Amino acid sequence: MIRFGTGGWRGLISDEFTFPNVKKVAHTVSASVKENQEYGFGSADYQASLGGAKRGLVPVVVVGYDTRFLSEDVAHEVAGVLASDGIKTLLADSDLPTPAVSCAIVARKAVGGLMVTASQSPSSYNGIKWMSFWGGAATPAVTEDIERRIELLGTHAVKTMSLDRSLRESWIETVDLRPIYFKQLSSLLDVKAIRKAGLKVGVDAMHGSARNYLRPLLESLGVEVVGMHEKRDVLFGGRAPEPTAASLGELAQVVAKKKLHLGLACDGDGDRFGILDAGGNWIPPNEVLALALEHLVADRGMRGKVARSVMTSHFVDAVAKFHGLDCRETPVGFKFIGDLLRTGQFILGGEESGGLSIRGHVPDKDGILACLLMLELVACERKPLATIRERLFKRVGAFHNVRLDCAMTRPREILELEERLRLRPPLDLAGGSVWRIDQSDGFKFILRDGSWLGLRSSGTEQAFRLYAEAHDAKKLAALVESGKKLLQGRF
Repeated sequence: MIRFGTGGWRGLISDEFTFPNVKKVAHTVSASVKENQEYGFGSADYQASLGGAKRGLVPVVVVGYDTRFLSEDVAHEVAGVLASDGIKTLLADSDLPTPAVSCAIVARKAVGGLMVTASQSPSSYNGIKWMSFWGGAATPAVTEDIERRIELLGTHAVKTMSLDRSLRESWIETVDLRPIYFKQLSSLLDVKAIRKAGLKVGVDAMHGSARNYLRPLLESLGVEVVGMHEKRDVLFGGRAPEPTAASLGELAQVVAKKKLHLGLACDGDGDRFGILDAGGNWIPPNEVLALALEHLVADRGMRGKVARSVMTSHFVDAVAKFHGLDCRETPVGFKFIGDLLRTGQFILGGEESGGLSIRGHVPDKDGILACLLMLELVACERKPLATIRERLFKRVGAFHNVRLDCAMTRPREILELEERLRLRPPLDLAGGSVWRIDQSDGFKFILRDGSWLGLRSSGTEQAFRLYAEAHDAKKLAALVESGKKLLQGRF
């Protein structure tokens, strides 16, 4: 069964993720684009984005792919199905980050984009993400429509056009999308400040599609770069391409040994970030979001609202409040944050899993942009990120947080746990009474002192996630222990 989660559709290669299923997805996307008047090619919003162009144009879709096993072949197959359905494809000429596809959608006025990627998932997975004409993840209404169409399609064969014929008849155009993306990112940066700072950084591409993007862009800005893991490896060096403190140990050693100012990393498709400070010290994504907000407001003078997902640190709220800004909470999934960013009222949107975007950029997460903003912050302040963070803690209070992933062995285990939490929620945690329970996306137990415990099933894996935050490390540890007991069924 093909289902679109928070990061698109993902499946085990050769099990769920097969060429027949890929063709079904591409074909139903074609049908949705051409037939769904509210969200597809015929929508008033899309027509307006064309600058007054008339209806009757051939829909254009951008197709990109990451460095995973078979990703390029899958992208070619997707483009062939679209061509057979009468949709023109702008096919990336090499692997690229998902945000580069998002920028190309907007710049080339495409109706949407299909990205072949499983993001930060292990190498045994691949997937497809569908992005709408505004450059952000498709709304739940769109993906639900695609899912229904796939079910109705059943076992019917899907037609495809060969790559040679598609190219010959101009249904497919291969394009280099780097210039569009580089131009967009440069427009969002203080290039002069970065050039003057003379920074030295380490970059870990994690064998993913940021490999031909992050280091070249940094070097074009006058930054001295030590690159790592830039060759394509469909096994990602034997670990999932997720930039965590544990997976960036080698980069941390390089940053410390060579006395670099920063260590920067992105996941497999470049939409999530990992940041190391001087000395190779890990800066958690929750803190990066708060630092980015402080930079945009204090150094750039930006004003507006802020958005974060429900399981993201309240450190962001505290910084927003300090500057007199409103903060909006959303369900998990950047598509919800993207909807707010599209209004132009929000200067920053972020989530604890390493997603960030800002006003003026595409309304979808961009790990490369996040890396560049931290670089710009260090260039402007001429101080390590940890020093800036401590200054913020003195202003708004300290925030300590953690996220743990707990695998579930039985398919019904997640449903059973959710039912127990719904029927018998804890009223006391870590020696304090639960003040409020938020069930908008999972279970978030908020205590009167502002600390909280979150429990939520993963949208992409057979696992439950534990989130906790407190103003001191001792209270955080107690909340984590309480959360583990709940996950073990000890209510």
